[in-house]
Amino acid sequence: MRGEKTMQVGVCIVNYKTMGLTIDCLRSLDGTGVKVIVIDNDSQDGSYEKISAAIVSEEWSGWASIKASGRNGGFAYGNNVAIREFLKADQKPEYIYLLNPDTVVRKGAVSQLVKFMQNNPAVGIAGSQIEDENGQALPSAFKFHTWQSEMNKGFSLGLLTKLLRRWVSEQTIPKEPIKTDWVSGASMMIRREVFEQVGLLDDTYFMYFEETDFCLQAAKKGWECWYVPSSRVMHLVGQSTGISHKKMQKRMPVYWFESRRRYFLKNFGALYAAMADMCWLVGFATWKLRNIVQRKEDNHPPGLFTDFLLNSVFFRGFTLLPVKK
Repeated sequence: MRGEKTMQVGVCIVNYKTMGLTIDCLRSLDGTGVKVIVIDNDSQDGSYEKISAAIVSEEWSGWASIKASGRNGGFAYGNNVAIREFLKADQKPEYIYLLNPDTVVRKGAVSQLVKFMQNNPAVGIAGSQIEDENGQALPSAFKFHTWQSEMNKGFSLGLLTKLLRRWVSEQTIPKEPIKTDWVSGASMMIRREVFEQVGLLDDTYFMYFEETDFCLQAAKKGWECWYVPSSRVMHLVGQSTGISHKKMQKRMPVYWFESRRRYFLKNFGALYAAMADMCWLVGFATWKLRNIVQRKEDNHPPGLFTDFLLNSVFFRGFTLLPVKK
């Protein structure tokens, strides 16, 4: 990747017990002209020392550094530590790039996002085409979560999806840049002015929904969000969280439900959050009955309906509390 020049970009990478992946991610950024701050979220597995050693041995010290956050406060919390460092620097970057530790940026991935945003000043956020380890493109441009989209997720019925297509994210992979509601936080380029107007990420989300929430706040300020497929980033989905698009063997973590509930309560209020929960629960119960009759394979995480119900507003209440760490 040496020789590619992309200036005025500050990269935030949050590490939590993914030191090998983080080092590989840094290696893919070598020569891109960016400045990187790796935040170690109190991994307590030697990550800080080993990543520090790699930065020295690989001669990355001119553009990469590592900082300890002090605790495992989650994705937004760790990113905010790095974002604050960039925003208080004497030479502030024009763009701040959120990048997962379990990613490898393809050649030109960073510069394509910067070029697109330089040519489109109304764009405050731009995201990459996310690919799996085999180069297969994954859905990376999404519509905001609504009660209609929750109904669609619950029922998983083709006819209903067609009726609700205005609110449902497309599963087809766009080949050209498109305006969208939000993009994957695994590779998200953000104009510095967006942070100056909107503020930092909401770090009361532990993990998940924080990038969706941030894109929503930016949209309220008039900033556009775009998906730029010429920027390609390989993402080992689930390596750092255990949550992936494939069949999961373990139950969904509580923090996912906490973040989802916070998103709806914070942005739409109690009545809307209750409607979103009810739509999903009724839809999923209907799907389960239909699935039993049709004897189809259930690829959902185990105990999903029970976990969803017990973490819904009907059991957890309507008070907007910080997500438990």
